[in-house]
Amino acid sequence: MPATDHFSSFSSDLGSPATGAFDVVPDDGADLNVLPRAIMVATAGDLAVIMKDGSTTTLPALQPGVPYPVRARRILASGTTATGIVGLY
Repeated sequence: MPATDHFSSFSSDLGSPATGAFDVVPDDGADLNVLPRAIMVATAGDLAVIMKDGSTTTLPALQPGVPYPVRARRILASGTTATGIVGLY
């Protein structure tokens, strides 16, 4: 029997819980296929990103299991030390 979704008639926005996830492989040359609403990591570390607006930065000392509300279009291999990266959308 499928689960009942009491919120299926509500629209989703950036403040809503994520409804999907995907594994992220850092890549200096390729944008993500999906623009996430948040990022999580499995092991602590830095995350070098290109944001949705094209700005580049390093998010320092991300902690495991914390959903960071970051709209990154690319996760760079250079400068990223966190592993087990997951995009939430």
